[in-house]
Amino acid sequence: MEQKKVRVLIIDDSALMRKFLTDTLSQSADIEILGTAIDANIAAKKINTMNPDVITLDIEMPGMDGLTFLQKLMIANPVPAIMVSSLTEKGSTAAIRALEIGAFDVIAKPQFDVSDSTSEFARELIEKVIGAGNSKARIKKKPAVALKVDQKYTADVILSKSDFVNKNKPTEKVIAIGASTGGTEVIDQILANLPNGCPGIVITQHMPEKFTEAFANRVNGKSNLLVKEAKNGDRLLTDVALVAPGGKHMLLKSDRNGYWVEINDGPPVNRHRPSVDVLFRSVSKYAGDSAVGIICTGMGNDGAAGLLEMKQAGAYTLAQNEESCVVFGMPKEAIKLNAANAVTDIEGIINYIKKMCH
Repeated sequence: MEQKKVRVLIIDDSALMRKFLTDTLSQSADIEILGTAIDANIAAKKINTMNPDVITLDIEMPGMDGLTFLQKLMIANPVPAIMVSSLTEKGSTAAIRALEIGAFDVIAKPQFDVSDSTSEFARELIEKVIGAGNSKARIKKKPAVALKVDQKYTADVILSKSDFVNKNKPTEKVIAIGASTGGTEVIDQILANLPNGCPGIVITQHMPEKFTEAFANRVNGKSNLLVKEAKNGDRLLTDVALVAPGGKHMLLKSDRNGYWVEINDGPPVNRHRPSVDVLFRSVSKYAGDSAVGIICTGMGNDGAAGLLEMKQAGAYTLAQNEESCVVFGMPKEAIKLNAANAVTDIEGIINYIKKMCH
């Protein structure tokens, strides 16, 4: 049976951006553009008459802003929404607020003066829109995307997979978490429910540059742990959770004094920067059997190979189950590789980590 197209309504007050988003999404044979709207009033009428599967929504609009509109929409007529935001500090904070309200995902508007920015934006937006549409239809498989993409690097481009013996491997436990679409709320839920005495946690969540700081700050306000966007050289201590900064890779390292993180601006891996595979490989090398690896909701396969490497290094590994995932892509690929010691829901992940706390 042929898969239905994801029907999209584009909401943005800029005529240039409306045309750009229309042209971008039209590259995929799996997406149908129903129309566009310049403000909340027009958008509300078109949503009622067209019943789109997904909307793209700007945050700053004339009259009713995008956040207020989203909040009302989630109450009256929930529709999966992809927030298309600028990279400004104001925009990133608002985008994090949008996730709290119920947005499916956020994506940064491209920098039109930067080489390859628009092609990378196109790939990500198409994936997010199709993921949102499939989530509404309760379809968990990753769809084909009719879009040319650049070379897909593996973690080898950042950190070699060569044999390695870490003479300074600490005995302290460390937890590594990787996630993508839907992961912000999962990570929020996990960290908000952990007690003091928790092993250090390193997190790679696929998010654009500048969004991760606002995300970490939001979660920090709800958690017993210190949650912060990682800076190069930050020490990983008990009751600390470090989030990889958007646009850069994060690697775990160790020395005689314990764990620390390196921030690396190498090329995207699995077309992501930060990449879960990069984090997991570094954890497998520098923490080995002192680590626990957790792969959560997300589209694609980033992190699957890295989780297997962690398991092979003696780490205990967990994958989020299909029923609790927004998109069962990354965990599914890890499970197919037999990379997970256990498959469980979010509560199961929380309970496992609690047992590690002292």
